[in-house]
Amino acid sequence: MQLEDYFDFLAPDDIRIKGTRIGIETILTDYLELGLFAEQIAARYPSLSVEQVYATLIYYWRNRAQMDAYLRRVDQELEHQRRQQDQQPTPAVQRLRELARQRDAQRDLVAPAV
Repeated sequence: MQLEDYFDFLAPDDIRIKGTRIGIETILTDYLELGLFAEQIAARYPSLSVEQVYATLIYYWRNRAQMDAYLRRVDQELEHQRRQQDQQPTPAVQRLRELARQRDAQRDLVAPAV
């Protein structure tokens, strides 16, 4: 089995663990940013095996420059999506924001003056 056989390369910015919906960026974030070990990462995601996590880590270390660029692109895309959601919220989010605004306004009305 080749190392690449552990992954589904769906798009340049979408590499997933074969047989799951988990992107490699999820595993790499847990490893690089949270400092988790492979066993800890596998325990967080029941659909992953320790072998799949190790394959992802090995793939990262063998292709570090490309994977670092991949992670930057994924982060940029997520930030872009967050900005879009903030600028164009769904009706549900708009309603929740309105309820929070009303709650805050009500709280300001009943707050005792100091």
